[in-house]
Amino acid sequence: MTAPHPHSHPRAAIILAAGQGTRMKSPLPKVLHPVGARAMLDHAIDAAEALGCERIVVVVGSHSPEVRAHVEKRLGADSIAVQDPPLGTGHAVRAAEAVLGDFIGQVVVTYGDVPLLKAADIEPVFATHEGVTVIGFEARDPGAYGRLILDGDSLLAITEAKEASADVLAITACNSGVMAAPVGLLFELLAEVTNDNAKGEYYLTDVVELARKRGAPTRAVFAAEDSVMGVNAQAELAQAEALFQKTQREHFLAQGVTMSAPDTVHFAWDTDIGAGTTIEPFVVFGPGAVVAEGARIRSFSHIEGAKVATGAEVGPYARLRPGADLGDGVKVGNFVEVKNVRMDAGAKANHLAYLGDGHVGAKANIGAGTIFCNYDGFFKHRTTVGEGAFVGSNSSLVAPVTIGAGAMVGSGSVVTKDVAPGDLALARGQQTAKPGWAARFMETMRAKKAAKSQ
Repeated sequence: MTAPHPHSHPRAAIILAAGQGTRMKSPLPKVLHPVGARAMLDHAIDAAEALGCERIVVVVGSHSPEVRAHVEKRLGADSIAVQDPPLGTGHAVRAAEAVLGDFIGQVVVTYGDVPLLKAADIEPVFATHEGVTVIGFEARDPGAYGRLILDGDSLLAITEAKEASADVLAITACNSGVMAAPVGLLFELLAEVTNDNAKGEYYLTDVVELARKRGAPTRAVFAAEDSVMGVNAQAELAQAEALFQKTQREHFLAQGVTMSAPDTVHFAWDTDIGAGTTIEPFVVFGPGAVVAEGARIRSFSHIEGAKVATGAEVGPYARLRPGADLGDGVKVGNFVEVKNVRMDAGAKANHLAYLGDGHVGAKANIGAGTIFCNYDGFFKHRTTVGEGAFVGSNSSLVAPVTIGAGAMVGSGSVVTKDVAPGDLALARGQQTAKPGWAARFMETMRAKKAAKSQ
């Protein structure tokens, strides 16, 4: 749960996440589908936390135990309300009333399938501390959106498209569904909402008309259409992802990151890239990637849960997995995978290696084809390569094992014992030669082949 925010009027958020999501046609609940490698629901929770909401309640459906478990893990069981059966948005909000308990302040209603809505977009709904405020947007294609009937910034009514006249359908100011009001007023109004409509549901939007009948102020503030985009199908999920990536790319370009083909670079929600970094085409950042100033990420690399320091070079075709930690000037080259390994300044693994669970000292060199054999079928073990050590190509280091500072491992070795600093380790079969054997063998085989063909 978030700490209280220093507002004179306390804030709470109700996030609606009880929809069936049938149009997604996926076994994964709709609100858990990712945008920017983060569940859409988590984006909504992030926004509520950034607003300083001291209470956050997520309304889930009994049909989605995965959503309930997700919320419980992040916010705790006391942040969950259940809507069962689903009878509309107004009914869903009422399900949160008991969970909010004795909260007094303003409450905002948001949605678990609106991943691009940020705290800055929502903040204007709290500008006044009485009445009902909704977030609207100017729609490029109003379609089935509810229409806002306005008089200046005063909101006269919200009319659902299915119940709208032709004149109302011509309006382009539409309802995002996000609404804020004092908690007491909101639930008093919801108690008066009926389901006398085409869908037989309890509409949250009906509270606007009910508030006006009471003489309470009702108003609309506006956000960009893309910010309030809801996701209900896979095509919309892809569209939301594209909008998210566009925003991330623009942000990093403005911060001084060089990208020759930004449309081919994909970021996660928490990617951190320092100024002066160069990112070549077709790079993917998963969650937890931190790249310092002046690094170079070459094409077709994948970085997740990893740190890359100043002046380091990654790729092309490299994979950094969680726990990879590259120091200043480290080089991880083509077809190298690094997982849970710290590489100190100037260390190199230029090609065709797997480094898993360990530590590589400064200026050590890991030859092509080297493998840290970290798993015995039951447990993971660590490999330590000392400062300035040289590991020859096609070597297997069977963990737990330590290669001392300045030591060398001969190419093709399978190292199962520690190597002392400054030593040379050779662990391979003795090479022998049989003079003339190959020539005699080939002559015999050619004769057999000729005889067989007759």
